[in-house]
Amino acid sequence: MSNHQPPENPGIPEALSRAHAHWNAGQADQAEIFCRRVLAAWPGQADALHLLGLMAHAYGNLDVAIDHLRDACKAPRAPAVYSANLAEMCRQKGLLEEAEQAARRAVAMEPALVAGWNNLGIVLQEAGRFDESRTCLEHVIALQPEWAQAHNNLANTLRRLGRFDLAEQHYRRAIELKPDYPEAHSNLAFLLSSQGRYDEAAREAQSALDLNPRFIEAYLSLVEVESARQRYDAALRALDMLRAFAPQHPVALIAHAKLLRKLERDIEALAVARQAVTYAPRNAEAHHLVATVLQALGETGEALAAFERAAQLPGTVTEEALLGRAVVLMEAGRNDEALAAFDRALEAFPGSATIRAARADMRTFEPGDPDFPVLEAFIAQGDRRSLQDRIAVQFALGKACLDVKDGARAFAHFDAANRAKRASLVYDPQAGERWMERVAQVLTPALYERLSGLGAPSELPVFIVGMPRSGTTLIEQIVSAHPEVTGAGELSALRQVVDAAGVFPDRLPALAHGPGEAAARVLEQLGRDYLARTVPLAHGSARLVDKMPGNFALAGLIPLMLPRARIIHTRRDAVDTCLSCYTKLFGGEQPFAYDQTELGRFYRAYERLMAHWRTVLPPERFIEVDYEAVVEDVEREARRLIEFLGLPWNDACLAFYKDRRVVRTASTNQVRQPIYGTSKGRWHAYAQYLGPLLAALGVAMPQ
Repeated sequence: MSNHQPPENPGIPEALSRAHAHWNAGQADQAEIFCRRVLAAWPGQADALHLLGLMAHAYGNLDVAIDHLRDACKAPRAPAVYSANLAEMCRQKGLLEEAEQAARRAVAMEPALVAGWNNLGIVLQEAGRFDESRTCLEHVIALQPEWAQAHNNLANTLRRLGRFDLAEQHYRRAIELKPDYPEAHSNLAFLLSSQGRYDEAAREAQSALDLNPRFIEAYLSLVEVESARQRYDAALRALDMLRAFAPQHPVALIAHAKLLRKLERDIEALAVARQAVTYAPRNAEAHHLVATVLQALGETGEALAAFERAAQLPGTVTEEALLGRAVVLMEAGRNDEALAAFDRALEAFPGSATIRAARADMRTFEPGDPDFPVLEAFIAQGDRRSLQDRIAVQFALGKACLDVKDGARAFAHFDAANRAKRASLVYDPQAGERWMERVAQVLTPALYERLSGLGAPSELPVFIVGMPRSGTTLIEQIVSAHPEVTGAGELSALRQVVDAAGVFPDRLPALAHGPGEAAARVLEQLGRDYLARTVPLAHGSARLVDKMPGNFALAGLIPLMLPRARIIHTRRDAVDTCLSCYTKLFGGEQPFAYDQTELGRFYRAYERLMAHWRTVLPPERFIEVDYEAVVEDVEREARRLIEFLGLPWNDACLAFYKDRRVVRTASTNQVRQPIYGTSKGRWHAYAQYLGPLLAALGVAMPQ
């Protein structure tokens, strides 16, 4: 405590002493009375202001607390710890620049002040200046090696630096020093989850919650673990428990919005992400999340602005925000701007392998390309990098090696990337096959005949279905180039409507054989629910294209709920399709694609289901188009498709590659080019690496 009060006022030390005594005894009102007496006698007295600030902070009045600490630090000879405390409060408020200034002032005044160096390290960590943060926090441990919190804080910085090995050591050291330390358990859970060590991660998150059932970060770690394992119901339950006592916590809102995004509930995700921005307007991660949801919704202009805002704010998402901005421009077909945005991102983060990986699809690699050593060095670091980043970079390296005609190296990378991705997924291939068999058993021609003619009549919807990488994006691009057609991309609306109703497939027979009006009512409501979600996307067009390849599994239900809808099924050579799947890291979940045997089996199950749909789908509402036929004669196939849509021909459909609508699939760059035939029969050059796939498909190895 400072004792530099005026000599003519000897009662001030006694008043300050009594204020501290009351505060330590939990008597805040009495403590405040004595502080006010001191300030009445001596305005600006540092010790009284500092104590009032601590009290305000303890009661959640952060703005008041910061004001008191600012005034306290202005006093002559105010102790260094006051500046250190101001730094921490400003950090909590998101005022990182002021926080850094206060922390640096504290350690300049008292170079051995552990709290000052610790707070400075955390501020720099949140500002994304990880190397500087590491230096500060290592200094803290040198000053106080047995302090568990210092080891936890240093581990947080090391994790963000990608030094997962060292981060784990310091988290475990923190727990060793303080076993009942929930923060360290929770942070270790997050680290283990990012490495794909989900069972260990779940145990650590639960340990944190056992120690503190109201610890927000522990719930967030548990949500992260369960989301990574695709156990979304468990993740939602964890969020429900968190929201019960922290409904407006910005970080909790961010976690909720991220989960909604994974569940493709984008409208809800956007509302929650904007809530987070409202409560934390300077939180870069909240703005970044708003940007990613806007990107998913195809709102290019707003997404670019939100990514830019996230990149400008202090925080740890600058690299992701700059990368996101480049990807949005790429998806919009603004390739020159996209390349410039990638260059900007690399200028800011020259060692970023993830930026180079994302850029890989936009360029053709040459032997000796400077990106090779950067990407390979990233992979060589192994568990020091996050599992998701390692997978993305390894897929990029596979593509790069294909560009330089090195098939052996390419498939070494593809096989490693696919193994890692498959190991991170909870997926039962037999369950998927059984579901498709069950669908075919339920929706028989007889049942179909009984239910046909019901549903909501509308000429608007056009569904493009098929296997991923079979040409669905190309077909969408061709028909969407027509001025009376809007391409909406991959929508989850059909699946969401059907899942919410809970009638397909098992309740459908009962409806069909029950009172006629019951089936009509349910099927019409399904159709109306789908239209309610999609009509606004058409912007007045005569046709709206919903290009979700996986809707092939629901194709037989579409004419029952939307009897005037049209279905386009795209087909491509089986091995070419599966090869293209195996060599791509999908943005959405395609769990069947990451093992050659499972991929081949899934393809044959899909083929059997489509053969069944041909027996029930009305031919005037169902058309099939082969990718190879489009490559051979694009005009013939385009005219056939436009006629099927009931629209007059328009030459714009032949210049589809000039259409600058947003394309958010793995084919975004291919459909910006005129038709080319190099993908036909592509698999023959790589047959020696496709043994399990060929065996699963029943295709002979070429001689």
